Amino acid sequence: MKQIIQLSDHFGYRRLLRFTMPSILMMIFTSIYGVVDGFFVSNFVGKTSFAAVNFIMPFLMVVGAMGFMFGTGGSALIAKTMGEGNRDKAQKIFSLIIYATFVSGFVIAVFSIIFLRPIAVFLGAEGEMLDHCVVYGRIILAALPFLMLQYAFSSLVVTAEKPKLGLMITIAAGVINMVGDALFMAVFQWGVVGAALASAFGQVVGGIVPLIYFARKNAGCFKICRPEWDGKSLVRVCVNGSSELMSNISMSLVSMLYNAQLMKYAGEDGVAAYGTIMYVNFIFLAIFIGYSTGAAPVISYHYGAGNTKELNSLLKKSSVIILVSSAMMFVVSEFMGLPLAMIFVGYDTALLEMTAHAFSVYAFSFLFAGLSIFGSAFFTALNDGLTSALISFLRTLLFQSAAVMVMPLIWGLDGIWYSIVAAEFMAVVVTVLFLVIKHKKYRYW
Repeated sequence: MKQIIQLSDHFGYRRLLRFTMPSILMMIFTSIYGVVDGFFVSNFVGKTSFAAVNFIMPFLMVVGAMGFMFGTGGSALIAKTMGEGNRDKAQKIFSLIIYATFVSGFVIAVFSIIFLRPIAVFLGAEGEMLDHCVVYGRIILAALPFLMLQYAFSSLVVTAEKPKLGLMITIAAGVINMVGDALFMAVFQWGVVGAALASAFGQVVGGIVPLIYFARKNAGCFKICRPEWDGKSLVRVCVNGSSELMSNISMSLVSMLYNAQLMKYAGEDGVAAYGTIMYVNFIFLAIFIGYSTGAAPVISYHYGAGNTKELNSLLKKSSVIILVSSAMMFVVSEFMGLPLAMIFVGYDTALLEMTAHAFSVYAFSFLFAGLSIFGSAFFTALNDGLTSALISFLRTLLFQSAAVMVMPLIWGLDGIWYSIVAAEFMAVVVTVLFLVIKHKKYRYW
């Protein structure tokens, strides 16, 4: 029987990979479930519905992003507090985060459902595509409080030293999602309604199961109890998690911008091609995000405990893991671009050609994305939410927005595909600069 890994342990490569692997797999499975959704919508409902789902999805990700903020920001503060030896306070913060996440999700869901149609119109949806956006979006929004809980727990279960629990919950929620996709779209032919219901059912399960687990008396490291209001800690959680909030909101806003540019340069085919790339992109980036999520509580704990030697070791080992993974992803993506594109748009020769070409260019971004993703998570783990948020802001909003607006003026449609590569490269430069500037303060070198 393998020994249980604790945050206070020394982490070599093997132990670090063992501890982070459930988080990596959890993110990969979550991304695969999104790919399955896209496959069923594209092949069983049609191109317009597929474009509609991809068009409204960035907005749905924006409203759910607070779940990531509470989860990552809370995990950083909880693990640091544990490292300082104050487990009782860490327990109280844990419970407060759960309640804050659910209440926020409920309020956001109500307002979003009411104003979804004018929001979709403002973003540029019209005609049949607009109707599909509204129907799909409102069903997903009804499950938003549970989706936000699922996002929050993806980080909190790792801090609670239960990373495998998060993986099992993700698998269960995903299986329900995929079975729902097959039944509701392929068998019952409910169209986008079926796609939304399948996703919503999976999200409800993903939020409720960990809620029940941590409500038990023998939940383990943490359990949900009556919270005590602690405004100062809640503000710190929000600041710590602001980078993840910024990253998810920025990515969604940039996706809206990409969709607008693609509608201008390539029409619905461009949006469909971008949607296909995004599904594959989510799987590849999930490895970086999952690793960062899994490693962050360990970094926070040793920072709180003042263990600078272990902090230095974690940064060096993580950098090696990220760089090796980046090279492998680039090679795989270059070879798998066409086969992956055929899964989604093999029914349309022109669209298939556009998607395969776009993916061969987009693949270069994987060489750079991992370092900036981990760098942002590293500063979050150090409870330096402002630096982390700045890296995320520059990477996901400023650099990408500027590139996708300017580069198509020079290279046309290809400029849109090349813009992400340029943005990721600039983000790595900024991340390295921050690591150099901040090393004396946090003593990780």
